[in-house]
Amino acid sequence: MDDVKVRQVGNGVVFSAKVVPGSSRTAVSGLLDGMVKIKVSAPAEKGKANKCLVGFLAKQLGVKKSDVSIISGRGSPIKTVRVSGVLAEGVREKLGLEGDI
Repeated sequence: MDDVKVRQVGNGVVFSAKVVPGSSRTAVSGLLDGMVKIKVSAPAEKGKANKCLVGFLAKQLGVKKSDVSIISGRGSPIKTVRVSGVLAEGVREKLGLEGDI
């Protein structure tokens, strides 16, 4: 299994995500080439999938939406995400990235 690369940067973390829009539900669906694969229920139009991703990650990680930002890849399925106020270990645990998925 690939190991997700969640890097501690300052008071938060940075990781890559492969986002699959238009799914039946929003959920982490595993790992892909060192990225977190996340299916989102919103379509990939007018930033809806990005907004859904930010809301989902904020809820899963227990932070405010303003603490989650997409720092690259806004128009691409592969995104770099920064989350402030969390530790890498906590992100792996809360997203279910430790052990088997």
